[in-house]
Amino acid sequence: MSNFFDSLRGLGFRRGPRRLVGGIAGGIADKLGLNVWLVRALVLASFLLPVLGVGAYLAVWILSPWQDGSIPAERVLGS
Repeated sequence: MSNFFDSLRGLGFRRGPRRLVGGIAGGIADKLGLNVWLVRALVLASFLLPVLGVGAYLAVWILSPWQDGSIPAERVLGS
């Protein structure tokens, strides 16, 4: 299971330091070089899709590493 979390860290995506809630939009904006407010607006617009927007956000929130490399799902599973 640690190989899975190591591969997530290897993607280079980190939750952004410019965060309002979970840091997902800030991390996407930093990774893609986009304006953070544009990404936040797109993420909020995705919440209008039934289940998909919120479900995808929660999945990314659980599986994306913080700035220090720790992953919430890894901490919960005790790896």
